[in-house]
Amino acid sequence: MGGAAAGAAVKADGYGLGAIDVTKRLAEAGCRDFFVSTWAEAEALGPLPDAASLSVLHGVGSEDIATAVSGIARPVLNTPIQVARWKKIAPDRSCDVMVDTGMNRLGIRADELDVLDGLNICTLMSHLASADEESGLNQAQLECFRAVRATVSAKRYSLANSAGICLGPDFGFDLTRPGLALYGGIPRAEADGHIAQVAYPEAEVVQRRTVRAGESVGYGATWEARADTEIGVANIGYADGYLRCFAGAGAVMTAGQVLPLVGRVSMDLIAFDCSAAPGLAEGDWITVDYDLPAASQSSGLSQYELLTGLSQRFERRWTSAG
Repeated sequence: MGGAAAGAAVKADGYGLGAIDVTKRLAEAGCRDFFVSTWAEAEALGPLPDAASLSVLHGVGSEDIATAVSGIARPVLNTPIQVARWKKIAPDRSCDVMVDTGMNRLGIRADELDVLDGLNICTLMSHLASADEESGLNQAQLECFRAVRATVSAKRYSLANSAGICLGPDFGFDLTRPGLALYGGIPRAEADGHIAQVAYPEAEVVQRRTVRAGESVGYGATWEARADTEIGVANIGYADGYLRCFAGAGAVMTAGQVLPLVGRVSMDLIAFDCSAAPGLAEGDWITVDYDLPAASQSSGLSQYELLTGLSQRFERRWTSAG
């Protein structure tokens, strides 16, 4: 859709799904360009598949030098200070460069491009600030990046993230850098129907109980049974990344039944109305309703937060699409 090869952002532990396994599977699918935020993430990722490359988006700081020159990844240089540091410690080594085209986050400004003279740049990139919206900034950043491309020599040029890919091939250049879209997120309406859910958090039912009419459930007694109600309690809560904002909005699923949450989300537990699932018993497993766009709308959390917030208390199990 982006009209170019697709790299992969695997930062934040593969958007919360496990960077090592994510990278392995994306490499098997043909991906050869991976991006992490820090050198610690690069080290944790370990050896990459043959012919794959890794870039560290936060560049090279004064404390990163030993790791940066080890060759495990290329730095993405973001500031004139980083450029000067790289020229000093690895003058002949290739690097990537981030230029700022209007986001004002990381990147070399357009009036600082002369500092790049003499660099061996593999990928020159920028980042879109408002690609998930209908914004004039998208076209302005595209035109600015085109102007930079005409000025700065590099082997490849890269602008589009997941939402940027949806803006069309004009934004693709030589390499796109999807993140959210690889993990089941819908960055823009154009992607709807083309991306499937990836992460399905599951939890075990640790108790089934009958709550009598007039009794309440959970901290603060925020939910009261209008009639005798069958309640399930499952071992997931805000310490797992399933946050309190899902109270009154979240649900779990079993055997095709959608069972709404009742009461507050606790640190380690949730309660839900399981009256519609008479066969559900202690020791059974339920799936948390975690369709990213829908869960984002109901919780107020971004799709990114929903993924990266999943804690390490989850065991990550991989299954085939079939």
